[in-house]
Amino acid sequence: MTQHSLQGRTDKELLWFQRRSFLQAAASWTALGGFSAAHAQSRSNVVERVGDAMVNGRLMLEGQSVQTGDHIVTGPASNLIFVIGNSAFHVRQNSSLMVERGATLNAVSVLRMLTGAVISVWGKGSSRQIVTPTLTAGIRGTGVYTEIFAEQAGRSYFCNCYGTVDMSAGPDSVVSKSDYHQAFWGEVQAKDGRWLSPAKAINHSDEELEYLARLAGQQTSWEIMGKKGVKDGKGYMDDKPGQMHPAMKTPL
Repeated sequence: MTQHSLQGRTDKELLWFQRRSFLQAAASWTALGGFSAAHAQSRSNVVERVGDAMVNGRLMLEGQSVQTGDHIVTGPASNLIFVIGNSAFHVRQNSSLMVERGATLNAVSVLRMLTGAVISVWGKGSSRQIVTPTLTAGIRGTGVYTEIFAEQAGRSYFCNCYGTVDMSAGPDSVVSKSDYHQAFWGEVQAKDGRWLSPAKAINHSDEELEYLARLAGQQTSWEIMGKKGVKDGKGYMDDKPGQMHPAMKTPL
């Protein structure tokens, strides 16, 4: 497994893809048509649920699907993995989020996060966002990790693991183009004059993105390129002198 750094999370949370239950569920889900069958609504779009999850205030039932427009809440030691359209999501424990509907039933327009953490892989599309209390990310087709740090007054963490994302927080905005984990903090108050500040790659692994990408019929950038970069949060596949994190390019 690739090396990863943790901040307020445990290794166990990041190793969900090694569970026998998930591997069996993913194999069964794929064999029965995967996201194509879920898109056609011939089967549930939930790949695996561990522990308790609430949907629109009610306990989630076996075989139930997650639909756009739903409010999802996961409890302690729980997680939920599902696919909507061409995008796959893993909701970590103690999370609360709204999955807002786009142009169609199978299109997510906004993933509005209230608490917790979500790993997500998005296929190509337009007019889609991830919104947290302190930042907004315009998604073009990418794999990302988003977490809200309640103990830091709702400070938000966002990693553009690969792809292109339009980032904004307060008056700051940058276009994030990443091959390998470009990470940001969305600050509650400006830090050194910036509302978007550079972050390290924390609390998620390459393998998590790879498994979600497979569920959505995709590959990560590093799988396509056949190599991995330096996981320092700057987002580059090759470490070269003078490379700057894009948050540092925004004027103070």
